Parts: sequence; structure tokens; C-alpha cells
Amino acid sequence: MLTNLSIKNYALIDNLSVNFKDRLSIITGETGAGKSILLGALGLALGKRADLSTLKNTEKKCIIEAEFSILNYQLNSFFDENELDFEKETIVRREILPNGKSRAFINDTPVTLQVLQTLSEKLIDVHSQHQTQQLSNVSFQFKIIDALANNSAKIESYKRGLRLYNGLVKELGELKKNQELAKEQYEYNLYLFEELKKANLIENEQSTIEKTLDKLNNIEDVKLNLLEAQSVAFNDEIGLKILLNAITANLNKISLYSDEYKELYNRILSIKIEFDDIANEVEKATETLNFDASELIKLNERLQLIYDLQKKHAVTTISELLAIQEELSLKINDVENSTSIISNKEEEVNNIATKINTLAQSIYKQRVKSIPILISKLENILANLGMENTRVQFNLSHTNHYFENGKDELQFLISANKGTSYGELKKIASGGELSRIMLAVKSILSEYSKLPTIIFDEIDAGVSGDISQKMAEIMLQMSSNMQVIAITHLPQIAAKGQQHYKVYKKDIADNITTKLSELTEDERVTEIAEMLGGKNITNTAIEHAKQLLN
Repeated sequence: MLTNLSIKNYALIDNLSVNFKDRLSIITGETGAGKSILLGALGLALGKRADLSTLKNTEKKCIIEAEFSILNYQLNSFFDENELDFEKETIVRREILPNGKSRAFINDTPVTLQVLQTLSEKLIDVHSQHQTQQLSNVSFQFKIIDALANNSAKIESYKRGLRLYNGLVKELGELKKNQELAKEQYEYNLYLFEELKKANLIENEQSTIEKTLDKLNNIEDVKLNLLEAQSVAFNDEIGLKILLNAITANLNKISLYSDEYKELYNRILSIKIEFDDIANEVEKATETLNFDASELIKLNERLQLIYDLQKKHAVTTISELLAIQEELSLKINDVENSTSIISNKEEEVNNIATKINTLAQSIYKQRVKSIPILISKLENILANLGMENTRVQFNLSHTNHYFENGKDELQFLISANKGTSYGELKKIASGGELSRIMLAVKSILSEYSKLPTIIFDEIDAGVSGDISQKMAEIMLQMSSNMQVIAITHLPQIAAKGQQHYKVYKKDIADNITTKLSELTEDERVTEIAEMLGGKNITNTAIEHAKQLLN
């Protein structure tokens, strides 16, 4: 329940703090005194849009705090899900800065407006006159029925299933779309893949072929130079092999005479060994060098195939061609395996559909059971509110369509007089009748919902006399299940409150400001007498006020 509302620098309010209690609290005041300002401030604290025009002093920030006692309302999970500290006395705060920016807090932790609004919906229902139009809203009508049907848990489960179902249906659609696109390219992709596969490409093959061809295309020049090198090495008279042998023999003869000569011998011996090895390799290369015209043709054709494939696929390496081959293989496999993939996805969709269909059917059955109970309660309350000839009708039909809260369609119809046909609520009921119907609905909801607080902003508009007395009794009955705060202009309702607050304007040093104070018993008598007879309070009005209070 709302235990305290603190407002600083908002509209006509400099600084205001008021404590609220449980049961039924009444707020009264002259037109223009600031009752709407209080609701506007509370609305900001609950997450409504901020506006710089709401600042009384545009050089200071506006701060609005609402404190709620929430220990008994099973809200721990909300705080856990949003990583917030759970406090049995929870404070929501809104700050509007002079630069137009706003900030929101729950128990001093910064939060987004979305989080604040979500919590607010679990804490308080602020009902203003224009909200009677909700009665014509199908979602609101379902909310009434589902409260009686105790469908909350099932609907939450259904919603989770529906989100999963919609996601799977989307995935299935994309799979089918991709399959159609892939099928269109399947034959061409298969041709490209087979072409690359047939080529039997090998990593680094291109550079090896290019080097081999470079050698074969210059074989005569290679052979000539090898022969000349072989001649220089093995010539019987001046060949390098003969000369190195001679030098080695000479240095060997004197190597025993000093370490210097021995070092020279070792060095020339090393050169001789390396030279002998090179000379033998040259000789071997000369002997094995053969020209095979067919091999040259074969290699040129292979290289040309590689060049053609690279040009076709706009790449420059075999690695890229192999990557394309793998990609084509995957695309082909996707098409060839798509039937089983789609079949599996369809099975997933059908399994989820079966589950949510079962839930939707259960939700429907509970609604069917609760509608007669709802109709009976509504008609009884409306009869008590002077609408004894009013009859209501809920036409519920189970469909094949998935809606946010089930698979049902609903019509809420009303007949205001005996013998008249049923019609849509907005076409049949007057403003005063809508107010009474809404109060009846809220009264029924208060028996089934866990909402801590409801605020009625002049729900009594368009009614008076005995009807207002009945409305007051309903509000009082509601307050046994929840905190009820009623802003009213009717003395019959004002007299029913356990607490009575008055909104008024005060001129302080030429500064008009809105104030709110809780009235004493004597002040309540005066206030209700004024509501009955105007500013000039008579003894009759005083006595009447006392009678209402008693």
C-alpha cells in the first residue's frame, strides 16, 4: 500500500509530504485547488513522461517520492529479476532536472522507466474518469474474466509458449524461403562443385608447376651451362677438380710443420670436399636432364586449367578455389538435407503448438466457468447502484487464431432496460452508467487481484443522492481487501472514509502554493457541511454532515 507521498518543486507545490493509511482514504477540495496536481505528481513517480513545465522553480530539480509497504504482495521475484534490493518499505523516486532530463530510482538504485512502470503496475491502479473507456477494451474485459478464472499462471505459461512458437514459425519460414532460393541455384552450384572436384586441386600445386615449366621451357640453356660447368670441373688438364687436388696435396705436405699450415690444409680440404659434392651434383643433373614434350604439354594444360578456374571464380590462388569448393559443398548439402531439417523444425513447431493449444483450451474452459459468476456479481452490484434492469452478456468463442492471452474472441454486450436488445457498451451506457459499471468491475477485481492500492479520481462523476451512498459502501467494502483512495466531490462518499484529506491553495508572500492536510473530526464535519451547502455553512448542513459521518 501507499504509505507516503513526498513532492518537491512540482507545479503549485513547493514542498509537500503526506502519510497515507490502509482502508478507505478520502481526498476533497475545491475545483482548481490541486487534486489533479497530486495525481500528476504521483503519475511521474510511477513512470509517466516528464515535462519541464511541471517545475515550479525552473532553476531547481523536481523530486517526487512514493513509499509503498509491499511485504505481503509476493514481489520478491520482480526485484530478483531486475537485480534490485527488496525492501519491505520500498521507495520509488523520480527526479526532473532543470535541463529537462529525468531519472528514476527504486530503493536508490537507478532504473529505466520501463522497469519503474512495470513495478508501478503491480503496486497501484490510478483510475480517472476517462479510463471508463477501458470497459470497451477487449484486453481489459479478458482481464476481468481471467481474474475470476484464476488464469494468471496459465496465461503467463501460454505467453512464453507463444513467444517460442512464433520464433520457431519465423525460423521455419526462413528455412523454407532459403530452401526455395537454394533450389534455384542448386543445379548451377552442383555444376561448379563437380568442376572443381574433378580438377582435384592440390594446395601449392600451382607454384610447383610454374617452376617446373620454367625449367623445361629453358632446357637447352640449362643443359649448355651444366655441360660447361662440368667441363670446367673435370677437365684433365685445367679442371678445377685437378687443381684443387694439387693444392690440397701441397698443403698436406707442409701441414706437419706448423699449426698455421695445418689450418690452411684443413680449410682447402673443406673446400675440396664441398666442390667434389657440387661437381658430382652437376654431373648427375646433366645426366638426368631430359626433355619430354608430352610432359611439357601436360603441365601447360594443367596450369591453364588452374588459371581458367581462378578467372572464373575471380580469385588468384588454389587456396581460394578450395575454399569455394567447400562453400559450394555446404550449399549443396543444405539443399539435399533441407527436407529433413525442415521436417525437424515442423515437428518442433507442432510440439509447441500442441502444448499451447492445450493451455489455450484450459484457459477457455476456465473462462466459460467464470463468466456466469461474473455476470451474477456484476448484475447484483449494478442493481444495488440503481441499474436493476441492466443485463450483461459475454459472448466467448474459441478460435484457431493465437492471441496474446489465448485463442478466444470476446464480446461484452449490455442491455440497459427490460425488453431492449443487447448492444455494445459504448453505444448503450451513459457516462454515469459507465462510472457505476467500472466501479462494479473494480469491486469484483479487488476480491481476486493482489493489487495493494487503487485510487479513484472522481469515479462518482454523473451520479448523486442514493447512488453515491451505494458507491461509497462499495468502496468501503473494497477497502477491506486493499487500500482505496477516493478523490470525490460528493459528501456521501467523503463521509465513508477512515481518513479524510483536504487539498487547498494558500497564498504565502504572494506565492500561491497547493497544500494537503489530514482533517480532524471537527474539520471533517465542517468540510462535509461545506460540500453539502456551500461556503455559508448552516446548522442544518452541520447536522446533516454529522449524520453522514455517523
